[in-house]
Amino acid sequence: MKDGSSLTPEEVAAVLKIAKNTVYELIKRGELTAYRIGRKLRVDPQDVENYKKKGKKIEMASTNMPAMNTFPAQQIKTPLEADQFSSSPKMVICGQDVLLDILARHLERHPNGTYTLRHHVGSFNGLLALYQEKAHLVSVHLWDGDNDVYNLTYVRYILCGTPAVLIHLACRMQGFYVAKNNPKSIMTWQDLIRPDVLFINREKGCGTRVLLDEKMRREGIDRKQINGYEREENSHLAVASAVSRGEADVALGNEKASLQVRGIEFVPLQKERYELVILKNDIELPPFQAVIEILQSQEFKNELEGVGDYDLTELGNIVAYV
Repeated sequence: MKDGSSLTPEEVAAVLKIAKNTVYELIKRGELTAYRIGRKLRVDPQDVENYKKKGKKIEMASTNMPAMNTFPAQQIKTPLEADQFSSSPKMVICGQDVLLDILARHLERHPNGTYTLRHHVGSFNGLLALYQEKAHLVSVHLWDGDNDVYNLTYVRYILCGTPAVLIHLACRMQGFYVAKNNPKSIMTWQDLIRPDVLFINREKGCGTRVLLDEKMRREGIDRKQINGYEREENSHLAVASAVSRGEADVALGNEKASLQVRGIEFVPLQKERYELVILKNDIELPPFQAVIEILQSQEFKNELEGVGDYDLTELGNIVAYV
């Protein structure tokens, strides 16, 4: 036992000689008392002894019983990866913005909410996961340069005719990360192909990479002329950090991340729409209704305003049925 004052669900399972998943079912039904330390569950040894004294017979296959404050498991698939709540319904949220972490926390404590899994992938991979029924909520910020619109075009074609709902989250500013005082005066897309400028890119399929490639196409610039175009990192913070360390002169990302890295200045270029995609067939299920309630709540908006640097004018608005 790792901690003399408490037991993990695995240790409880060993004591009771039952499956770990059954321990989680007992906790969900209120038959075994547990508490959280961060995201981990712990059980007092005395509560295990009290349960044993009750002499209840525990069925090993108890997954048909609805979870408290959640929804029947058959209403939602369990995608991507298993975690300690592997027998519980859960919602996979794809995307990288801290806004989604806040949404996940609100959802886990909502009366009709559920446990969540955060999958930190870009917009393209998120939409593919949604299409393959490996995710439930996907954030997107994909610019269509021909029509100067965000998200709608990509959602329609990547989901290949699967009906979906587009819900607005926030508007964010995209721009260049440069060193303090912008020593190389990098201000425009054309500056990226200067021979004295070293760039660091984002991974293929993320919204930031799509914005760069679309801008290069519209500006008539061969993206292969960008020194450093093939160098990739998987997050805004990673490319901002590379600029801060002097490993690159410039990167592209959102303003929020630039404020988290020392020695970085931000050159604003384009306001983007950051939105959430849900399959239309799911929208009436209780946990998805809970998502909409949270997004449209004043409490959620207040918290995001406290975080700062988001335009929340349209937060929670249904943008389109695709």
